[in-house]
Parts: sequence; C-alpha cells; structure tokens
Amino acid sequence: MIRSMTAYAGGEREWDGWALAWEVRTVNHRFLDLSLRLPEALRFLESEVRGRIGRQVRRGRVEATLAWKPAVAGTAAIQLNPQLVGQLLEAAREVERLAASSLAPFDALAVLQWPGVLHQPEADRDRLAEQTLALLDETLDQLIAGRETEGRQLAALIEERCAGIRRQAAIARERLPAVLGAIRARILSRLAEIGATPDADRLEQEMVYLAQKLDVAEELDRLETHLNEVSRTLRQHEPVGRRLDFLLQELNREANTLGSKSADAETTQISVEIKVLIEQMREQVQNLE
Repeated sequence: MIRSMTAYAGGEREWDGWALAWEVRTVNHRFLDLSLRLPEALRFLESEVRGRIGRQVRRGRVEATLAWKPAVAGTAAIQLNPQLVGQLLEAAREVERLAASSLAPFDALAVLQWPGVLHQPEADRDRLAEQTLALLDETLDQLIAGRETEGRQLAALIEERCAGIRRQAAIARERLPAVLGAIRARILSRLAEIGATPDADRLEQEMVYLAQKLDVAEELDRLETHLNEVSRTLRQHEPVGRRLDFLLQELNREANTLGSKSADAETTQISVEIKVLIEQMREQVQNLE
C-alpha cells in the first residue's frame, strides 16, 4: 500500500500505577532519519524500539517520544521516606540548639522537596518493557494507517495529473499531420513568393527530412510509456517514492524535447502544460515513502 511520509500518532495507557505515552510524528525526508527520546530509566529499550520503527517505516524523518511517569490516581504516585524526614527534623532541631534561638517555622512543602523525601517505587523492568513495546506497536499501527490514508489521497492526485498529461499528449498527436501540412504549405508559399522553382525530388527529400526532424511521435510514445509505469508503480506494495522521482525526471525530459521540436505555438503551449502537470506531480511525490 502506497504511503505518505507525513503522519502523527499518539498512544497512552496506564499500568500498575504508571502512565505511559508515545508520540510519533513523521515528515518527508530522502532517507529514514529517526530521532528517539526515551526516559533514562527506559534507555535499555532503545535498540528494540529503533528496530520496530525501522520495520514499519522505511523512509522519512521520524520523531518518537516516550513519556513515563506515575499515574495521577496510581497507588504508587507518592511514597514518603519517613526515616529521612525524621533525620531532617532532628537536624533542624540541632541547628536551633546551636543557634540558641527558635528559627522560622518548618515548611512541610519545603521538606517534601528535599531530595529523597519522596521517591518512586521501582517498576518491574520486564513487565515495563512489555507494556512499553506493546503500546509502541499500537501507536505505529495507528501511524501507518494514517500514512496509508494520506498515501491513497496523494496517489489519486498523481493519477489525475497523469490523466491530464495523457489528454495534452493526445492533442499534440492529433495535431501532428496538420502541423506538418502547415509547414509544407508555408515553404511552398515562400518559394512561390521569391519565384523559385526547386527540383521536385530534392524538395520532397528536404520535406521528408524536415518532417522527421519535427516529428514528436516518438516523444509522445515515451511519455505514454512512462505514464503507464507511474500508474503501475502506484499500485505496488512497497516504498515507491524514489522510483517515482526517477520517472518524473524522464517525463520532464520528454516534455522538454517536445517543446524544443515544436513548430507551432499550440504545441509549445502543450509542452508547457505538460511540464506544469509534472511539477505538480513532483510536489506530491516528495511526500511519498
């Protein structure tokens, strides 16, 4: 399934007094560029996380962030260290004794802010890893679904441009006999104006040579071949962005040749319209994986 490189997904879950939250966003990039942010306590999962993301996302700039904290309503949200609190209070009383005076009243919140007074219980490492990776898989499924939805929309837009190029090419192909006939008539008219009487066989040879030089049927045939390959590529179940980039270069090459061979204003305009459609396709292809 064709995929866009632009998407966002987030997943949350609570487990055993802890809250886990993944955020994954992707934008277009030539290659896979992964930026991963994990809490220090979960850094041991980095290799596995990178592997799972890499198996799902083949191309694009990926920013994945994991948040891990005690759940607000969790039983493990706050745990007091009474032994340390007692030691702090005893130390404060000793300070007052040495100062031989009563100091300012104790602020309970200030005591709670002392390092170690509040602490978080250790989570089960194996179960935490299992929950974290399971949530990552769910988030990646959501991300891929979003990339595929936008990919289908981009593919439809590209197919519309392909259809537009085919219509322009058909007009150019229909005009070929009329264009060549007009050139022949213009040359004969000019010869008549100057009173020249060229050798009929030589004139016919020159007309054939000129017709071959201005004939764009081959370019139109290659345009059609490349357009068919674009449509076929859009139906593949693998990353197609780079292949489409190459095909657009080939389409643009044929459009430029069509313009350089143009012998009338309308064919020149057709070449311009085709290049505009190709550029519109390029803007869409840049967002495809």
